Amino acid sequence: MLNAIAVDLSGLKALQAAFARAPEITIEELRRAMVEADSLLEREVKDATPTAAGTLRGSVTHTEEVSETGVIGMTFSPLKYAEAVELGTKPHFPPIDALVDWVVQKLGVPEKRARSVAFLVARKISRSGTPAHGMFQRTLAWQKSQVESIFNRAVERITERLAGGAA
Repeated sequence: MLNAIAVDLSGLKALQAAFARAPEITIEELRRAMVEADSLLEREVKDATPTAAGTLRGSVTHTEEVSETGVIGMTFSPLKYAEAVELGTKPHFPPIDALVDWVVQKLGVPEKRARSVAFLVARKISRSGTPAHGMFQRTLAWQKSQVESIFNRAVERITERLAGGAA
């Protein structure tokens, strides 16, 4: 006696369509998650960035790049001295002109004395270097679970969309 097996393939076309759209949906949701994560990190890095005039803090931004193989996000500052603030520096003699505004803003020194005080600050840096502030590293460590949550929600949205949920 033969047992008959009936197979309902009525959903096959929908499944094929979902698989065909899988890369597009995945990239779309990952980009959305990356923008959300980068926006969070940008805001938090700005809050953690030391400032006198706000130049470095205001320069922190983010960008995302989408390719066929994935999504890359970056939160960064394009300013040359951002790396020195993040990582600190070894002893070196910095240009005095670069310190004059900082001395006025941060230390409240009158402009007519600012250059001589900037020289003293430069001399101190030449002996000790500058401390690392680690605003990018600390922010990433503090926000790691939040970023993971953002991407976990993206995976849930991808799964829902591929299963026929919201488009």
